[in-house]
Amino acid sequence: MEGTTAAELGWKEVHAALEGVARKRAEADWEEAALILHGLRTRVYVHLGFGSYLEYLERLFGYGPKVAGERLRVAQALVELPATGRALREATLTWSAVKEVTRVAVPKTEEEWVRVCKDKTVRQIEELVAGLRPGDLPTDPPRDEARKHVVRFEVQGETFALLRDARGALEREAGHSLSDDDFMMMLARRTLGGPTDEGRASYQIALTVCEDCGKGRQTGHGVDVAVAPEVVEMAKCDAQNVGNPHVGEPGRATQTIPPAIRRQVMRRDGGRCVVPGCRSAAYIDLDHLKARHEGGVHDPDQIVCLCGAHHRAKHRGFLMIEGTVSTGLRFFHADGTTYGGEVSPAAAEVSTLTFQALKKMGYADGEARRGVEAARPHVGEGLVGMLRGALGALAVGEEEASYGEFAA
Repeated sequence: MEGTTAAELGWKEVHAALEGVARKRAEADWEEAALILHGLRTRVYVHLGFGSYLEYLERLFGYGPKVAGERLRVAQALVELPATGRALREATLTWSAVKEVTRVAVPKTEEEWVRVCKDKTVRQIEELVAGLRPGDLPTDPPRDEARKHVVRFEVQGETFALLRDARGALEREAGHSLSDDDFMMMLARRTLGGPTDEGRASYQIALTVCEDCGKGRQTGHGVDVAVAPEVVEMAKCDAQNVGNPHVGEPGRATQTIPPAIRRQVMRRDGGRCVVPGCRSAAYIDLDHLKARHEGGVHDPDQIVCLCGAHHRAKHRGFLMIEGTVSTGLRFFHADGTTYGGEVSPAAAEVSTLTFQALKKMGYADGEARRGVEAARPHVGEGLVGMLRGALGALAVGEEEASYGEFAA
């Protein structure tokens, strides 16, 4: 169609031309993903004198930090998802569709996700992905606690600048960068005003937990929202119980941890998170190194201060803490490497998914962590292989425990 202007084309020719543009764009997106990942590995931004890779991408493509981060995330995901990458390259899926698919697809499920999503709009795929987690299939029922909630604000320039300053202050205090979720959580908790008395728990929010199924719901200014299991576990570590007025249990509020012990631990840890490198000292939670439902007691030697982000990471399986205060605490990433060291993203993901799967099967935190540790040699076999190894190790441990009781 050289020499022909767009205004001279009929609708059929216009459609064909737009299809060609869409195919070229999809292939360019695929090529860009591969090059973005290679650019990070070769540290191209360092050789050109830029302060960070995100700055380099912003200047090159005009991507803001969030868009650049998403592009990089998808590029890393496509390494493990070749079928999804082919779908992008062949324009079976658009970039926006692939961005959503990579949030939930894993090597074992990606073929099904590509098949189901190829004829859907981006909005339909967003609705399909909402409430699901990595490893779930499109046919799996969504989990209320996994569903993301979108928050958008339009603010004046000075408000935007203040938010950036607030984020910077919280990140400096924490000693590391914060995700949008962690930033908003810390900002809200700070605004709500934590307890001025070190003996009172940080959790002064209205959280209702079902005694039968253990699921929790939180009321936020008149809106009832399902929360993730780790939020319930965090609250159980260090909360104020006001009973359940719906079943006739209103009464005097009681602390999960006795106030005297809470003050002792807060003063011992300097009111700061004990994770190495974390400087957070705002809205600190107390965590039982051995969960209460596993026999943990209110022994200060087994209770430590954690910031909200690290407390949640521990209950999600991203962070492991071993030992006691008197014997020395040891901190590890999900893949078993020492905290702060070089982490294997693939091994960390499989280990975390195995931990979470064991928890869903009814295993307690300590048992799930022992299972993951025993299954380390199977990490290269993916989630199924590592889960099989963990279940085998836990089954052997249960048999030995039963035999010991019988022999006694």
